[in-house]
Amino acid sequence: MLFSSAGVLPSRSQMRSAPSKRAQFSAVVLLVDDNLDGSLARGSVLSELGYKVLTARCGQEALVLVRSHSVDLIITDYKMDPVNGVEMIACLRAEQRQTPVILLTGFADALGLRPEATGANVVIQKSANELSSLLRHTKRLLQPPRKPAKSHASAKLASRSHTAGS
Repeated sequence: MLFSSAGVLPSRSQMRSAPSKRAQFSAVVLLVDDNLDGSLARGSVLSELGYKVLTARCGQEALVLVRSHSVDLIITDYKMDPVNGVEMIACLRAEQRQTPVILLTGFADALGLRPEATGANVVIQKSANELSSLLRHTKRLLQPPRKPAKSHASAKLASRSHTAGS
């Protein structure tokens, strides 16, 4: 038995494990950013959460990687040369690739960058809250699509047809 200043500590069999914040499956996330520090910071957090992270320094490199690897999500910066984030997304969509994309930018408000204008699923303004927003949207975009819930009326109808056939 273990003791602490608060009293007796529970045994391992009595302790419940905390729910894991790690990815449910090892999704492949492609980070596209010409800023090495930003890419390393985001990549470290995503790797710690269980995602497999690939990196590219510009949209052109990202397109090469997407064509040769299976990628579940792309997180890209906007301002890069020679191919910026919006140009890269346009190329992906022209190739009929439906890979979800998160566009990160410090210019979202100034340039009016919105998902419907960029082809991205989500546009995130770089800020102090960027990481929590990025992680929330990453998790949401990587979840399998939900089946629509049955309406009360259709459940009632199914119940009636089941009892009528009995």
